[in-house]
Amino acid sequence: MKYYLSFDCGTQSTKSAIYDGDFNCICQHSYPNEIKYPNPGWAEMDADMYLNHVVNGIKYCVEKSGINPNDIRAICGDGIIMGVVGVDEDGNAITPYIPYLDSRASEEAEYVKTLDPIWIEESGNSVIECLQPPIISMWLIKNNEEFKNRGAKILNNGPYVLSRLAGLKADEAFIDHATLGGWIIGYEAEKKKWSERQMEMLGIPMKYLPKIVKPTDIVGKLTAEMADRCGLVEGIPIIAGAGDTMQSFVGCGVYDHGTASDVAGTAAMFGIMVDGIHKELSENSGLYFSIATVPDTYFYWGYIRTGGLSLQWFRDQVMNRKGEDEFYQMANEKAEKVPVGSNGTLFFPYLQGGQGFVSNASGCFLNMTSNTELGEMWRSILESIGYEYMTLVKKIREAGVEVKEAVITEGGSRSDVWNQIKADMLDIDVRTMKKKEGATMSNAVLAAYAIGDIEDMKAKLDEILVPDKEFKPVPEHTEFYGITYDYYMNILKEHMSLAFKSCYDLRNVKCKKSGECNKENQGDAK
Repeated sequence: MKYYLSFDCGTQSTKSAIYDGDFNCICQHSYPNEIKYPNPGWAEMDADMYLNHVVNGIKYCVEKSGINPNDIRAICGDGIIMGVVGVDEDGNAITPYIPYLDSRASEEAEYVKTLDPIWIEESGNSVIECLQPPIISMWLIKNNEEFKNRGAKILNNGPYVLSRLAGLKADEAFIDHATLGGWIIGYEAEKKKWSERQMEMLGIPMKYLPKIVKPTDIVGKLTAEMADRCGLVEGIPIIAGAGDTMQSFVGCGVYDHGTASDVAGTAAMFGIMVDGIHKELSENSGLYFSIATVPDTYFYWGYIRTGGLSLQWFRDQVMNRKGEDEFYQMANEKAEKVPVGSNGTLFFPYLQGGQGFVSNASGCFLNMTSNTELGEMWRSILESIGYEYMTLVKKIREAGVEVKEAVITEGGSRSDVWNQIKADMLDIDVRTMKKKEGATMSNAVLAAYAIGDIEDMKAKLDEILVPDKEFKPVPEHTEFYGITYDYYMNILKEHMSLAFKSCYDLRNVKCKKSGECNKENQGDAK
């Protein structure tokens, strides 16, 4: 028998899984991840938390499945494309892992916006934001004392875990070319190499950057120490893997030019595959351009930073149902009974801040009454992601790129009501796949291809990816959402900017003691 180990280092959880030679998942286990918010707008995670979750998840799956560890052919994993950790010469993490939810590098982002944007031509991107790995890296190099003293390389979380499993030192550290696409700037996309010109402008020494490899490269072998911890045997090949978004695209069959995907995860992402840099989309759309997993494929995409996270926040913090996944089904059933438009209730999904013209934004509900109930609130959250997607798809279409259908993957694809909302709002056919594992399944296929167990990765994916449900837009709903979208954008652009600014100032008002506020910190709160 042949088996492949896969893991996905995501935002909300870390999954480990075992796939057989037919790429059926025979065992999967996940651990919830802890995100710390030490300051307003900051978010931090522990890189070694990811490592421990992967190791313990693998051990659980091996023991639970009862397979012979000698039958494990390879290990492959993915990680978040936007977020970095600093490591020392031995390859050990010496800084927090700073994910895309973090906004501490806002000043660095504003500075980069003043530079000559040579990344438009080289990287295919014009948008600069504080969540991009090079921007976070600029902050890390300037402000983290531990990295100043002992920093050797800057890594994404997926390559970090794979490097530790293989016992790689800093001088052996790597990043695959698909995860590289998540850096947005700092590299030459079509050459798949770091841009020394860009890095010099950003003030990032080349010595801190890992070597670039192919997703199918074997980067090392499982060490004896890690084998013992995982319940495996030493010497199993470690495959470079790719970024989570890229692998989610592969996992739903989106790898050909013109196909689109909605990765309904913690950060909701919508993307469309292209054959290279599209000048209009790169310069004027506000979308990102990235390198995909499959050779010579690329895609443009946009995101809502706290898309799926808004749903988890509502469950955990508002409803106090933390960890109860059955809550989602109950909430979806209630939302299905609510009319399109949620009876006017709106939600803005900016729980970790906004971007662009709403950079000071925060999450909020609007237009609620004493009759507003759970189903309306839940549906308004689902629709808020749809409104954001409407903006993304509008930009793609305005650039002359046709969008007729999309495949939805990851956890959000299990919500029929959300899938129908997206079909209605975007006026496209939406479908899901029977295999809903997304990135973890893609990793297993990638591992098999990397070691020669399959000859044609795309052919194998076409064979095992079978469509499940299809959702077609209801014309009356599409027309209705076209009207409410204009209201949504008008409220956001014309009326909420000042409110968000005042709310931002309000969050910074500090009380010296009970009953006495620090007037000096009120700013423009009046």
